[in-house]
Amino acid sequence: MSKFDCIIIGAGHNGLVAAAYLAKAGRKVCVLEKRHVLGGCSSTEELWSGFKVSPAAYVISLFLPRIIRELKLKENGLKILPRDPSSFTPLPDGRSLLLGHDAESNRKQIAKFSQKDADAYPRYESFLTRTAEALEPLMESRLPKFPPGPIDMIKWWQLIKPVKQLGGDLQSAVELMTGAATPILHRWFESEALKATLATDAIIGAFMPPSSPGSAYVLLHHVMGHAGGKRGVWGYVRGGMGGLADVLATVCEQLGVEVRCESAVAGIDVKGGVASGVTFENGDSIDAPVVISNVDANVTFLKLLGRDHLSGEFTESIEAIDYASASAKINLALDGLPDLNTGDVDPAIALRGTTHISPTIEYIERAYDDAKYGMPSRRPVLEITMPTTVDDTLAPAGKHIMSMFVQYAPYELADGNWDDDLRNAFADTCINVLAEYAPNIHDIVLHRQVLTPVDLERVYGLTGGNIFQGAMNLHQLGPMRSACRTPIRGLYLCGAATHPGGGVLGACGLNAAETVLRG
Repeated sequence: MSKFDCIIIGAGHNGLVAAAYLAKAGRKVCVLEKRHVLGGCSSTEELWSGFKVSPAAYVISLFLPRIIRELKLKENGLKILPRDPSSFTPLPDGRSLLLGHDAESNRKQIAKFSQKDADAYPRYESFLTRTAEALEPLMESRLPKFPPGPIDMIKWWQLIKPVKQLGGDLQSAVELMTGAATPILHRWFESEALKATLATDAIIGAFMPPSSPGSAYVLLHHVMGHAGGKRGVWGYVRGGMGGLADVLATVCEQLGVEVRCESAVAGIDVKGGVASGVTFENGDSIDAPVVISNVDANVTFLKLLGRDHLSGEFTESIEAIDYASASAKINLALDGLPDLNTGDVDPAIALRGTTHISPTIEYIERAYDDAKYGMPSRRPVLEITMPTTVDDTLAPAGKHIMSMFVQYAPYELADGNWDDDLRNAFADTCINVLAEYAPNIHDIVLHRQVLTPVDLERVYGLTGGNIFQGAMNLHQLGPMRSACRTPIRGLYLCGAATHPGGGVLGACGLNAAETVLRG
């Protein structure tokens, strides 16, 4: 008899969520993590003495309130620190745009550039909110099969019914889900500062420009999620993103889950066409009738399972998944605050949100043009966060952590590879671009970590360095995304490869646990 009912490969947040729900239902669960820390991409590490860094994921909002409530995460220590203001965009001419959650403050800030845009902005946010409210039930649901059978048609109708409430917004909502961000933003606004600030939301983690169909969908993230305390408020996890994994692990252990770090899985075992356990890199193995993989579909099926257990058609479908990636992450330890021009706003306040270094939509398009031809952007788009402006547990007094999420750094280069020279040269480029807005940045950098897409693949097992375990394009969303239930009986997926996809949501883990329990 197996010691465990379920084995979960990977202690990312989705894997831990799945483990907790399965354990609540009475299953004996073991979670296996190859690294020395929990959380997968949502981890915290002390990279330099006194500096605690969230190397990959860095903010939270989309995590399901249902999970927080049902697993009692706040009672077990989870603390989310809201960010307000939410964004700051400095411009080359010395002006800046500061946006937050106060409507009157936003109106005044936008009116500095365009009174028309100041009047339109509340209507824009209202439209996004209505669309998000209609679509969120789909995000939290286990989708029926596609193409649908008779029973699935009924389930689809039940899921689609909330969308009917959009009424006259339906056509615009369809464009938002399938179209390009640029024409939508041009239709709503005239100020380049505002359009560029919003356009960066549409490209994060995607290998596409805002002019590409499918980019508009991510604009919805601006108003989605409640983890920050109310709709659309993004936050930092106190203690770093790994604080979420630590709390989930605490809950798991309370429920009897065994969590093992430094336990790298080399293969998924199959007997008689049914998953039977896993084998470790050291040759040891453990058995369980259910194996749940929190790694992406490519790694799960083609590396851990093997083609011999799969049909040719299914193998081709896995090989066809788009993992295109052009995102890099640069983490800095700083000896103070950057001297960005924040006008009459305290820099420590302005820097609480995301600082956008992308003054125009054309700037973003040109950054993409380089990557399109296999080159790192010569003028990259920088999304900068400084969690130490609201969390004093991450760095020594007076010191700071700066996180740069960078577009575009293609995984595949036209000339050469991501060796140390190119990695450091690209980091220099990013810091030099920032220095145009914060001249003291070179003087205050104490340490730096550079993660290219190749590094994200090597460290976190993300095929192609894709942070969403597969591009979030329309043909890879919803029912077209990998299913929790796989062709191998007893083998399931619980990571971002499944619906609803990437981001720190927890929904993929919840859906997987409910699928397993349903049988």
